[in-house]
Amino acid sequence: MAAGELPETLRIGRPGRVVAFGKRDVVAPGFEAAVAAAHAQGFGAVERLGGGRAAVFHEATLVTGLAIPDPDPRPGIAARFDSAAEIMAAAFRRLGVDARVGEVPGEYCPGDRSVNAAGARKLAGAGQRLIAGGTHVGCVVVVDHAALVNRVLEPVYGALGLAFAPAATGALAEEVPGVRFEQVRDALLAEYGERHELEPAGLDEQTLALARRLAPDHEAQLSR
Repeated sequence: MAAGELPETLRIGRPGRVVAFGKRDVVAPGFEAAVAAAHAQGFGAVERLGGGRAAVFHEATLVTGLAIPDPDPRPGIAARFDSAAEIMAAAFRRLGVDARVGEVPGEYCPGDRSVNAAGARKLAGAGQRLIAGGTHVGCVVVVDHAALVNRVLEPVYGALGLAFAPAATGALAEEVPGVRFEQVRDALLAEYGERHELEPAGLDEQTLALARRLAPDHEAQLSR
């Protein structure tokens, strides 16, 4: 995309069980112990594209990735974060959630563009990665099973020497009982559709082959 071979692309998906570590985590003294703690909980470990601290992905979370071509991406960092947060909050309100933008005291992977429920429980967060010619804005939404996020984060954050308040971890299904992944996906697509012209598309085999070749570079390894 940054090379001009693909247009601006939005991806929405359901991940597997993995802990995504930020760059500061990777250089922290407890990183190897944190990776081992993730593995002990049955979670893989990767180095995330964007900034921030370790975040948990599982089958009841939803991830978005927006790849944007931009010859000078740095000046637009704040605007892209604002847009991502506004879209997520608006989508959650469609579902009946009292969704607000802002950091919740004690939240994991804290950020002032986190999206929360009623100012008390974090529901989603965003990260951003800049390269020459473009940027990637990635978001993770906890649809259900907030307790699983906490179960993994407690030993991982303990190893990294990070504090967080488990009570600040929320999930959409705790705010709107019975809400499903598909409903969250459709609400997000509706909000993106009000701001962008969406056209369903798939990735070509050349791009997929490149992704498969580069994926091991993002695996968080012990004894680095």
